[in-house]
Amino acid sequence: MAATESTMLALGTAAPAFSLPDVSTGQLRQLSELAGGKAVLVIFLCAHCPYVVHVAPELARLCKDYAGRPLAIVGITANDIAAYPQDAPEPTARFAQEAGLNFPILFDEDQSVARAYSAACTPDFFLFDAAHRLFYRGQIDSSRPGRGPERPGQGTLNGADLRAALDAVLEGRPAQETQRPSIGCGIKWKPGNTPAFSR
Repeated sequence: MAATESTMLALGTAAPAFSLPDVSTGQLRQLSELAGGKAVLVIFLCAHCPYVVHVAPELARLCKDYAGRPLAIVGITANDIAAYPQDAPEPTARFAQEAGLNFPILFDEDQSVARAYSAACTPDFFLFDAAHRLFYRGQIDSSRPGRGPERPGQGTLNGADLRAALDAVLEGRPAQETQRPSIGCGIKWKPGNTPAFSR
């Protein structure tokens, strides 16, 4: 498993707007429609990444635990599906349903939204406040997937870092001073499309 860290985009950055199709329905969804007046958690993910598979149970728990709060959650998949067809909309929708990820997942086919967010890995988490300014970017927690029986996973999957950020932004408290980068598989850029921050 090649490991790539998130770029740690500057806090306070405005959430880049997007209009992308939902992997389940093909319906275009926009940031303004999904997150108007709410904090918003944008997660770059993909169906085949072992790091995403590892955190999926906690993402499903987060959906339930924060339901009814002024928070929107949206996933975005941006991998090159010519090289990684398992990350195309249909298998991504199937993965999300099986994993219990009850939030919209959108398909960034031309990868422009991933570039706008400086997304580098899967999973890559970007939490914006209700004014859609970046409040937290980093790991879900300190756990990591296992790499075979000789290299078991590390830490407990409990969403501790992300949950602390979610609670802070929803309660109007300051952002955490220490934010550790997420780590995962590098986004699979199309040939000639790799941004400078991922080289």
